[in-house]
Amino acid sequence: MGLPNVGKSTLFNAITRAGAETANYPFCTIDPNVGVVQVPDERLVRLAELFHPGRVVPAVFEFVDIAGLVKGASHGEGLGNQFLSHIREVDAIVHVVRCFEDPDITHVAGRVSPVDDIETINVELNLADLETVERRIEKTRRLRKSGDKRYDWELALLERIQRLLEEGKGVRGQAWSEEESKFLSDLHLLTAKPVLYVANVHERDVATAWEHPMVQEVRRRARVEGAEVIPVSARLEAEIAELEGEDRDLFLAEAGLQESGLDRITRAAYKLLGLITYFTAGEKEVKAWTIVKGTKAPQAAGVIHSDFERGFIRAEVVSYEDLVRAGSTVAAREQGLLRLEGKDYVVQDGDVMHFRFNV
Repeated sequence: MGLPNVGKSTLFNAITRAGAETANYPFCTIDPNVGVVQVPDERLVRLAELFHPGRVVPAVFEFVDIAGLVKGASHGEGLGNQFLSHIREVDAIVHVVRCFEDPDITHVAGRVSPVDDIETINVELNLADLETVERRIEKTRRLRKSGDKRYDWELALLERIQRLLEEGKGVRGQAWSEEESKFLSDLHLLTAKPVLYVANVHERDVATAWEHPMVQEVRRRARVEGAEVIPVSARLEAEIAELEGEDRDLFLAEAGLQESGLDRITRAAYKLLGLITYFTAGEKEVKAWTIVKGTKAPQAAGVIHSDFERGFIRAEVVSYEDLVRAGSTVAAREQGLLRLEGKDYVVQDGDVMHFRFNV
């Protein structure tokens, strides 16, 4: 998301190849465009070389391209209420910020100022959340008349959130207890969602983007809320998306890049959401599975099928690194690298797993 004409749809098209409409006028995107993106992972390639499977299935991410927000969006300006409702449905926000000058691409404010643009968006998210919280406060005050002490706690928390929003601080990055965090998740507040800032630079600046004054402005602003910044050129990413294999590698090298913006955004998004990958591997299929860091073996099995979790007995586990060094599952077992883990095992990033279950 971001202001109109900052490169959201161009970047979306590049990383999803979904063909969302792009044009040089505000609100070109009305309905949100959705694209499913494969998560690049070199480990899948190596596992496929070991197992020669019938198919290789990468993990996927769903990206949503939401229309540009403008000042006054929280009060319906520029179809803002509709667009803000789309943001409530997502797990995290990729906030695209314009960090380039181009007289041929209009800016809704008439001038390019990344920090001002970020503030414009954040104010609208804050105001939308404030409206949500104030409605909930009114409801809680009515319920409190029943004498149920639980509503005393809820009201105190809601009033604390209200004060934060009135001060323009938002909910993200504040200290919350586990119980408070659960209550917050039920509110679906926009300012509670984790954010990744994407600084969209001109293609000529991509190799030295970190030194760009506008990118540095975004980094300083993001640091205040503990957010990460990824500089990309949406226009360049659109060209990269059209290439494959050696042509793609050569193009990246000529642009002074080691990897595409998709790779960097995906890795940063994984980190932002606390996600890790484990693998299942065999002759039929090598597949990557996405789970939240800290997930135990039965719940990880449940990602494949609920029966796997319900009837979980144990898991055969070998780390990706150990498996590659051994050269095969048989060799890993002979070397004592493959182990049996029970219900309390916390799955690690890169684990290659086989589940035993009985339903």
